[in-house]
Amino acid sequence: MLRLSNLALPLDHAEDELRTAIIARLGIEAEALRAYHIFRRGYDARRRGHIQLVYTLDCDVRDCEAVLARFGDDQQIRPTPDTRWVAPILTAEQRERAARPIVVGAGPCGLMAALILAQAGLKPIILERGRAVRQRTADTFALWRKAQFTAESNVQFGEGGAGTFSDGKLYSGVSDPRHLGRKVLEEFVKAGAPEEILYLSKPHIGTFRLVTVVQSLRAQIEALGGEYRFETRLEGIETAACADKPDMRQITGVRLSTGEVLPAERVILAVGHSARDTFAMLHESGVPMQAKPFSIGVRIEHPQSVIDVARFGPQAGHPLLGAADYKLVHHASTGRGVYSFCMCPGGQVVAATSEEGQVVTNGMSQYSRAERNANSGIVVEVRPGVDFPDEPLAGIAFQRHWEKAAFIAGGGAYRAPAQRVGDFLAGRASTSLGAVVPSYQPGVTPTDLTTCLPDFVVASIREALPRFERKIKGYSMDDAVMTGVETRTSSPLRILRDDTGQSPLVRGFYPAGEGAGYAGGILSAGMDGIRVAEWLIESFAKLK
Repeated sequence: MLRLSNLALPLDHAEDELRTAIIARLGIEAEALRAYHIFRRGYDARRRGHIQLVYTLDCDVRDCEAVLARFGDDQQIRPTPDTRWVAPILTAEQRERAARPIVVGAGPCGLMAALILAQAGLKPIILERGRAVRQRTADTFALWRKAQFTAESNVQFGEGGAGTFSDGKLYSGVSDPRHLGRKVLEEFVKAGAPEEILYLSKPHIGTFRLVTVVQSLRAQIEALGGEYRFETRLEGIETAACADKPDMRQITGVRLSTGEVLPAERVILAVGHSARDTFAMLHESGVPMQAKPFSIGVRIEHPQSVIDVARFGPQAGHPLLGAADYKLVHHASTGRGVYSFCMCPGGQVVAATSEEGQVVTNGMSQYSRAERNANSGIVVEVRPGVDFPDEPLAGIAFQRHWEKAAFIAGGGAYRAPAQRVGDFLAGRASTSLGAVVPSYQPGVTPTDLTTCLPDFVVASIREALPRFERKIKGYSMDDAVMTGVETRTSSPLRILRDDTGQSPLVRGFYPAGEGAGYAGGILSAGMDGIRVAEWLIESFAKLK
């Protein structure tokens, strides 16, 4: 088999034209192409009105070695790499001697870690502070529709993690030489995700389909001996001195909100970026961590049709293109990076707080991406030691300050402060909104967003919006709506781990995923869950 990359065809090409193009590019006879498989399909929209589909294909050709030799060092025609993930294996004796590992958190990182552990025969126990995904969905909708907030069951907490109420994006810029991302996608397909996520260049699932995938993964884990404990929060860790390393501790158990102390030799922490009480507990317990940069800003909404036309021109609305997305970056004169974050085509802005009396926004899309507005975070870099003290928990205090300010500016009842882009650029408060109807529920209050954002964020976004207009016509339209505040772009801290995946001072404790500062998004979090599960399994394999 050989892999042919970067084969471009017109957007409306006929099906048989793909085979013809492969034959022509390889310079082979028609009968020499025995079969082909689409490994990746994307599009090139740099020339509006002349959009092309771009393929990466695995081809079964006669005399494959001779064809490869003819193209020499051409990197677009090379042997098909083996993208299979190789599972770590324990002997029956090692599995018998292994204590059941604990996974804290049932988001994408925890789910994939638990699945790998279960497939290795280790029967993990999964602790989730929130509720099972169906009940959690009802609780989340109660906030959106009735302003009824449930502290332990919301957009941030519960089975499936924060990514459940997002666009369900399944792509990442993380280097993946061991094909961990492919393993995540394959497991999602087995669990009910559409098979197209294996070959689309920017795959997504959407919230409702993610719910089904999460439930199916749980069923697989339980069938392999895993055990779920919902509405069970981690409240403390138990440790003992390491006999051979007096400066280190060994984890021996976890204290739970149920009052139980669960014995444990190995614990994966996959709690997500909003488990602020857990971070405080671990810091007090001496688990090493440090502050890290993150970003804050607003959600901006435009009519999806404006984005479609700006990106695709006359081919806007083509079924193979779907709703257009974008990615924008500006390096402001303030010295800050301003960028789009978690862009959701055809979606809605959602209430995403995890604490009472605060307003946090995020974006969400369904699989169809059929809502009238496009939304994205427009966020600005925030730096420890510059914008807040360089201490592990100081970033959380910074986030809370602006989230409380947004709650006040919104007028309470979890309404969000909102402002027309025209008013924001002109430096005046909005008293009403225009043609773009904001999608945030339980509702917005027109106001002045500068009351709930740092001055440097306001200045940076004001400078960036006209620059973004040059890239996407209509981006700084007067009636576009900005809704505040977006603060949970990533974890404000990193929980340290060494090259075995463990805390350098607490052995058997494995910080993982987005909350620990090692991922950003569903796919990279799932990849890190696999990576940490491998480290844990390897530690069992070394037992004598």
